[in-house]
Amino acid sequence: MADTKIAAILRAGAYSPNHIGNDAAIINLTCEQLRKRGCEVKTYSEEQLIAGAVKEPIVIHMCRDQRSFPILQAMEDSGNLVINSGYGVENCTRERLTRILLGSGIPYPKSLMVNTNQTVTEQMERIGMERAWIKRGDTYAMHKEDVTYVRHPEEAQEVLQEYFLRGIKRAVINRHLDGDQVKFYGVRDTDYFYCFYPFEKKYSSKGDDKAPKRGGEARFDLAKFRDACTRAADILDIRIYGGDAIVAPDGTFSIIDFNDWPSFAPCRVEASAVIARAILAEIKKHR
Repeated sequence: MADTKIAAILRAGAYSPNHIGNDAAIINLTCEQLRKRGCEVKTYSEEQLIAGAVKEPIVIHMCRDQRSFPILQAMEDSGNLVINSGYGVENCTRERLTRILLGSGIPYPKSLMVNTNQTVTEQMERIGMERAWIKRGDTYAMHKEDVTYVRHPEEAQEVLQEYFLRGIKRAVINRHLDGDQVKFYGVRDTDYFYCFYPFEKKYSSKGDDKAPKRGGEARFDLAKFRDACTRAADILDIRIYGGDAIVAPDGTFSIIDFNDWPSFAPCRVEASAVIARAILAEIKKHR
């Protein structure tokens, strides 16, 4: 693979709220794995991509700036290999994500997609939606206020007004689900899938699992859950993925968030090797 030239594009800091170091770590580890296998990998910032500095025929990236999407898509359309797909990354922006997952039958909370200057209290009351999460619909979260928990429709209306004043035109309202949060990470077309209860485990500095605070066994159908996550990745066109789900007391689950190339923070050493092998496999197929 000595003649393999790869551009690796870091995620802009604005799109890594509270995770700048973790996001940089996973792509840097992946680059190390690729270099060990003989690839020539050059690292760029997302701003450099937008400025036109990236010329390599193979691009791996963690981009989330909307200005990056058409550039990545144009690269794909011209025959370059781009991982994750620029089209897939755009599909993970909140409103697109919601429409695609709901329309595909993936377990996902009942949701409303609204203009931030419209009245929603009656609409929420009509479908029995009390507690909910308000999320900006146009792009990825950049500030903690971009994902806000509300206790009743009147509070939802106040949050939408705040979004409108901030210049955010569209929002998604997800019904709040009671249950245990589960985080998951996966790489399509591999056997790798890692999930855990984030509030029940501790991790060492190396990312190794330590003993769970209480029983760490899955309290839901793990095979069915993995299948739902894999189908979501296929439908969204995302190869390297992760997200969050809520598992109800009866074992039913709903995906509440799905992300392109997350940090893989608790398992990044193992995951980076899997990601690198998956990238090399795609390069061979592409050629």
